[in-house]
Amino acid sequence: MLRLIPGDPAQIMLGEHATVEQVAQFRADSGLDQPLPAQYLGYVGGLLRGNWGRSIKTNVPVTAELAERIPATVELTLTAMAIVCVVGIPAGVLAAFRRGSALDLVASGGTLIGVSMPLFWLGLLFGHFFGYRLGWLPTSGRLTIGVELEPISIVHALSQALPKLLTARLNAGIDFISNFYVLNSILTANHTALADSLRHLCLPSLTLSTVPLAVIVRMTRSCTLDALGQDYLQTARAKGLPERDVLLRHALRNALPPIVTVIGLQTGSLLGGAILTETIFSWPGIGQYVVNRVLARDYPAVQGVVLVIALLVVLTNLAADICYVYLDPRIRYE
Repeated sequence: MLRLIPGDPAQIMLGEHATVEQVAQFRADSGLDQPLPAQYLGYVGGLLRGNWGRSIKTNVPVTAELAERIPATVELTLTAMAIVCVVGIPAGVLAAFRRGSALDLVASGGTLIGVSMPLFWLGLLFGHFFGYRLGWLPTSGRLTIGVELEPISIVHALSQALPKLLTARLNAGIDFISNFYVLNSILTANHTALADSLRHLCLPSLTLSTVPLAVIVRMTRSCTLDALGQDYLQTARAKGLPERDVLLRHALRNALPPIVTVIGLQTGSLLGGAILTETIFSWPGIGQYVVNRVLARDYPAVQGVVLVIALLVVLTNLAADICYVYLDPRIRYE
């Protein structure tokens, strides 16, 4: 589908003043002059060898560019989902327990607003109010200029402590982990960078969490209401268990499997759908990266992003399936 978009990447890269010979030479060097089936087979063959290709725009390996961008998107997504779980599940449980009360009406109205509010508009409102008007939180980037983060391998002198074990791949893995700013600042005990990175995470993560938060609140309320109507809860009450134990240990635990399913699906959608949020807050993740590369018709880069998002979605849903085993012991016997 990307190749159906009008525009020649060779012409875009070389500019409108490039000659026909220069464009043809660029296409030949990039393999763009081959038929699409040949390009596809060559790309798949490269993937099997661990070669994801080189960016047409920068001539840098796609894996190297993605390794710099993926941590930012994953960090933003996990923070947003942490907000969703910490706020959404308790709010849904309380709304179900206090069905018909003012709390239930506020939760239901809030979820309706959350689902209906466009993310780009909400992000602009957050940035204008909390960033420009009040000046409480930064509105762009991951760190303030002047706040530095050093790689974990340098701070802990791993090259000197493990000179033989520190191979090139291990170095690359450590550098990849270093791009998770919150984790890096914790492992290197850089408290200034930790506080600054968390402040930069606030606005984009709040914006990104709005829609899944509304979905989780509604799902938790519905599942908890369904569980509260079951006969085993009447039995638990008849045994004299406190209402808190009945709600948390029996109703919520039986309502969690479908909630975990929705959490997994929402996490996968956030990984691939953070484009607007990253663009608004100038967040250097794969969302902003893929927008720039689509405009440049950078086929290998866009294909790499699609593969990464697909893998992350699969892993997220696999993690949700594994959680079922611990939430519902009956699954172990099936």
